[in-house]
Amino acid sequence: MPEPAMDAGLERWAHPDVLLVATDLTDLDRLMPFALEQAGETGARLVLLHVLAVGAAVAMDAAGMPFYDPGSAQELAAKLLEPWQQVAKRHELACDILLCEGNAAEEIAEAARQLHADRVLLGTRSRSKLGKLLLGSVAEQVLRSVNFPVITVGPEAHLPVERGGPERVVLHATTLRETSRPSAALACRIAANQKAKLVLLHVLPPIDEMERDGLPTGLDSTAMHELHILSAVTRTRCCLTVEPRVVHGNPSIEILAEASEQRANLIVLGATHRSALENLTRDRVIYKVLAHARCPVLTLREPLGNVAESEAGRMAVQN
Repeated sequence: MPEPAMDAGLERWAHPDVLLVATDLTDLDRLMPFALEQAGETGARLVLLHVLAVGAAVAMDAAGMPFYDPGSAQELAAKLLEPWQQVAKRHELACDILLCEGNAAEEIAEAARQLHADRVLLGTRSRSKLGKLLLGSVAEQVLRSVNFPVITVGPEAHLPVERGGPERVVLHATTLRETSRPSAALACRIAANQKAKLVLLHVLPPIDEMERDGLPTGLDSTAMHELHILSAVTRTRCCLTVEPRVVHGNPSIEILAEASEQRANLIVLGATHRSALENLTRDRVIYKVLAHARCPVLTLREPLGNVAESEAGRMAVQN
């Protein structure tokens, strides 16, 4: 759990004042219900940001000659954003529109810094394996370039149809490394603010692999012992229901399955620092969870430090 000096920052992230909603305009119907819900819970100011791609403002004149027309592109974007601004105001939420041009990931990160945003909310879409490896995604670039929470809403995410039903659940998939503690602490704060149950999940390798190496599995594993300790500390600090869970298998599959079984309202993950080569060649758990989760996914980049994989780290959730 965090040192006292971190508490103020964690509370600000858990109860944000400024929520930046970055949209490509095709995902507004998916993004805005979550944005309105989060802003309504915390009273945050909403800023709706659309980044025009370089060259997107090129139009054709009557003779078929291209010319630069940023005004028309911005006018179209504003026309699509203004109805949602009005919806936010009807909910008594402060809401502004911001339009700019450039590289989407860079402009989102810069706007977040200038606005002192406490969270960024954006959409992501599933791509082919080749496109994913070569192009990545705006969401992935943003979450790896900023040091505050990024919440992504994938194509399969949706608000519960029934409100006020079963208790709310925040699922934190933890690596149990020291560098993952800030994201665990943030998950704790968010769960406490929402009066939700917090599920602490750790994914171990398949049982047969661990048994072959002579390692204890399941409830007898070292990971489960560490989760019980973390759960006890979390209960003391946040006074909420905490459920430790250890499962075996493929990390992305197990995280998504657990989130579905628990009917999680939010998944919280820590994003590690990887080289460009590692991002291209490793099985990236985070990307798969972002693309297929049925609820928003909050990622928080882990602090810089020694994140080299050890034999023990091989058994942790990896991305």
